[in-house]
Amino acid sequence: MRVARKAGEAPERAMSESVGAQERKGLLRNLYDWVMRHADGPWAWWVLAGLSFAESSFFPTPPDIMMIPMILANRRRAFLLGAWTALWSVIGGLLGYALGSLLYDSVGRWLIEVYGMGGDIAAFQHTFIKCGPLIVLQGLTPIPYKLITIASGFAHLPLLLFLGLSTVTRTVRFMLVATALYAMGERARVFIEKYLPIIVTVLLVIVVAGFFVARYIFSGSADSFSVCNFR
Repeated sequence: MRVARKAGEAPERAMSESVGAQERKGLLRNLYDWVMRHADGPWAWWVLAGLSFAESSFFPTPPDIMMIPMILANRRRAFLLGAWTALWSVIGGLLGYALGSLLYDSVGRWLIEVYGMGGDIAAFQHTFIKCGPLIVLQGLTPIPYKLITIASGFAHLPLLLFLGLSTVTRTVRFMLVATALYAMGERARVFIEKYLPIIVTVLLVIVVAGFFVARYIFSGSADSFSVCNFR
């Protein structure tokens, strides 16, 4: 009888796990559908601008979650959307720079500590002073750009140099996404909708990995990088 009970429990457990997975998938799909419905709305461009601005200075979520559905909704505006996202990302980067330069002892330090890097502040500044321009180029990578913008202000990287590098890296970053979606066309939508849970999981892993990479770069171990030893 006990064996029979265990035999009956296995299908029930599998069914329960399947239902849970379907619920998670349904929630994710509902969120995706909601974004797609609003991708052509009157406020979509300003929501994208707000996300791009905030992500460069304090907000953890990348603007791709809005930019990609907007491109999928109308592929002809892909490059305009890429440029719009880059513009507001650079403007938001100036806020991050100001937080690091003018308000580091209050808001800037708090933000760095929120992202788990409060114990690395001394090495953070030391490494950035040694190779700040090269670190700003990490705007092309998954490293959270808000950390780079705040660090740039904190290390007093020349503002024009910071602005120039930010413009290049942010433009390249978002234009690459826009170009890929434009080139793939309808195949991009089909691919994203088919593999949505996997894509979201990969993006989350990349974002988390970016924080770990940033922590490594801003630690003393970054002194071993030969590219930083140019002074």
